[in-house]
Amino acid sequence: MSRIARFVIWICSKFTRTEIEQIVTGLSDVLLDRNPDVKPKDAFKQEHPNYRNYSVDPLPPLTEQPPPEKKTKRTKRL
Repeated sequence: MSRIARFVIWICSKFTRTEIEQIVTGLSDVLLDRNPDVKPKDAFKQEHPNYRNYSVDPLPPLTEQPPPEKKTKRTKRL
């Protein structure tokens, strides 16, 4: 049995017919965007959980090219 079917059975066991009708009209208002205070769960966030989940580097980017490093001479070992 799905979660929705169990939820429907639970609603029917806890509420009267008129209360269920009020629940249905309230849910219809949410789906038709008539109630701006209540928004359904966003499916985009479920499909893309890491969207904008990043950290910013605390060091700013370089504005000038760094000076070249001096090379040291290596001696051959025998």
